Amino acid sequence: MDHLAPSNVPVYSDEEQRRRIWQRCVADGRPALAIRDARRGWIVRYDLQHLDAALTSRAVQSLRDRVADRRTYPTGTDPLSQAEGVGGEAGPVSGDLHAGSEAAARELAAHVSTFVLDRDNWA
Repeated sequence: MDHLAPSNVPVYSDEEQRRRIWQRCVADGRPALAIRDARRGWIVRYDLQHLDAALTSRAVQSLRDRVADRRTYPTGTDPLSQAEGVGGEAGPVSGDLHAGSEAAARELAAHVSTFVLDRDNWA
């Protein structure tokens, strides 16, 4: 599997649901990628820690650039700020990226999956 369709990205709203998703990913030997239904929005989360893997620095920068290119900059934000441009944190081992709706989070997660699930991007 080299990417997820937006409709296939799991969603969770509590710690028990998150734990079950992560356990499935550990058992399957694949990165965890899911959407958190948070109180104030939606968060796309990915994690490779349980695989003892990390994205290469080139993959991380490409992911950050691609995600930032998809976002608009609201008034009052700093377009040079990596965290504001990406809408969260996109790191080599894990990331939390924010979206305004479930549909936007699903699209973002599908886009992120092309980086995270591609083992050629792992160090």
